[in-house]
Amino acid sequence: MSTSDSSTRGVRVQVRSRYVPERSSPEHGAWFFAYTVLITNEGDTSVQLISRHWIITNADGDVEEVRGPGVVGAQPMLEPGESFEYTSACPLPTAFGTMHGTYQMVTKDGERFDAEIAPFSLSMPYAVN
Repeated sequence: MSTSDSSTRGVRVQVRSRYVPERSSPEHGAWFFAYTVLITNEGDTSVQLISRHWIITNADGDVEEVRGPGVVGAQPMLEPGESFEYTSACPLPTAFGTMHGTYQMVTKDGERFDAEIAPFSLSMPYAVN
């Protein structure tokens, strides 16, 4: 399992990833990874997650960027002290890769900023990194 932890303007983003062997098919060049994200508002004003921007790099160095509104169909509003957790997944054509990115946030006053998602690895157990 890989983890990452970052804070931007009071928004803390913690990620845990894991390999999902039952959804993977290495003999067909398909590895499947799940990741759980915990977003916590440690600041003193409410914030809303508007959109996401992921940068996914596989072991061959191929990069895919994913952008879209919200996360798992939600655009959570977080009051100070509140958290939002969700789990999503990422298929890869290699046994190892990395992800990082940003969540576009907006404060209750309408100010926009990007909350960093620190890099974490997607790796099959015992894979050579």
